[in-house]
Amino acid sequence: MMRAGVRHNFLNRGDSVAAVGQFVGQAAPEAPVRSEWNLAWRRLRRNKAAMAGLVVLIVISLAAVFADFIATEAENDFDIASTGLPPFAERLDPTDDWRPWGQRHFLGTDDIGRDVFSRIVRGARISLRIGFSAVTISLIVGSILGLVSGYFRRWPDMVISRILDVMLAFPGILLAMTVVASLGPGLNNAMLALGVAGIPFYGRVVRGTTLAARDLTYVRAARAVGMSDVRIMLRHILPNVISPVLIMATLGLGGAILASATLSFLGLGAESPAPEWGYELSKSRNLLREYWWIATFNGFAIATTVLSINLLGDGLREALDPQASSWSD
Repeated sequence: MMRAGVRHNFLNRGDSVAAVGQFVGQAAPEAPVRSEWNLAWRRLRRNKAAMAGLVVLIVISLAAVFADFIATEAENDFDIASTGLPPFAERLDPTDDWRPWGQRHFLGTDDIGRDVFSRIVRGARISLRIGFSAVTISLIVGSILGLVSGYFRRWPDMVISRILDVMLAFPGILLAMTVVASLGPGLNNAMLALGVAGIPFYGRVVRGTTLAARDLTYVRAARAVGMSDVRIMLRHILPNVISPVLIMATLGLGGAILASATLSFLGLGAESPAPEWGYELSKSRNLLREYWWIATFNGFAIATTVLSINLLGDGLREALDPQASSWSD
């Protein structure tokens, strides 16, 4: 009754219907609009496993960045008096200085007296650098090939698709081993090899998303008004590709770290005296009876890092999935 009376007074004063609509609209304010990324972050925060993986990954990354402050021993310093010292052992010299972790060699030493904890912490730098570099190479090159192939189609699509098919015919680790064997062992060659091995997977995902997006109404409208192909791909098609590529890159990071450890284990990656986790496993495989802690702690570092990345990747896949109706926003 009150709202009808207000409307009647508005009309009697000669106010327009637009003013009435504005008044009524003010009486019931609209809910704030949330972006898709904000909704995805809300979903991700509710996934306890994904948040646990994110926390562990942040801790490992911070340990790699501040390794010089966390690990007080240099990774290649030899302590002959403590050679083969087991983890959590008492100090051999009572006058020796105490370290922040309660003793000089927190996780013991290897067969030649190098601190295991320092080598594991500094090895995180190498493994994460290889993983991020390989994923970056695969993501950039694969996205470019997928965009060009899916948008232009015809002969570019045919040529690029056949190249990707040939690369997909080989298992990823076998293709990486072939590239490293051709270029020679080393960290940089391992990064390049793993990056090349991941290109066809990103190319296929981006091509499929581009094929679905190129025929949308707003893409046709942009093409009709004379917008350039490069601008259409960057402004209108690329945003559709970000979500699946982000999920794939997160999961691919764990795979790249595991593959780099495999290459180093086979002697095709890091070389002595680099404290890379896979190389440490390879070196200690014949010392399991006497020095079991070398392989155990390095293997635990690999497993923890890859597991945290996979948990985060699974959480991102659920958070960015628009069909995930089980989440209440």
